[in-house]
Order: sequence, then C-alpha cells, then structure tokens
Amino acid sequence: MGIADQFKDKAQDLADQAKQKAGQGKDEAQERGSKGRDRNRDQQQHGSDASTGLRDRPQDATDQARERFDR
Repeated sequence: MGIADQFKDKAQDLADQAKQKAGQGKDEAQERGSKGRDRNRDQQQHGSDASTGLRDRPQDATDQARERFDR
C-alpha cells in the first residue's frame, strides 16, 4: 500500500466520521425540537402558558391603580 492510498483511506475515514456526526447532530436537534413541542403542548393543555401571564401584567397594573384611586 502506498502513501497515496493511506491518505485516501484516511480521507474516507474522516468523511465517514463527519457524516456520522452530522447525522447524530440532526437526530439530537430533532429530539430537542420534539421535546420543545411536547412541553409547549403540555403547557397549553394545563393553562400555564407563560406568554399569557406576560400579556396580563399591564392589565393587572391598570386594575390595581384604579383600585387605589377609588379608595
């Protein structure tokens, strides 16, 4: 086996490893994405959507100010 063949084999091995790692990265990303979707679905089912709480804050502050003014 010549030096050129050794370099070709090494290059092929590295290419295969890169493909394998890329596939693992995609799998991990898909898994994280599905976990996020599941978590959002669970929050929506239980009515604990954090964005709803953020939307209610200005209204709560307005209501509290009115109550203090009315006293």
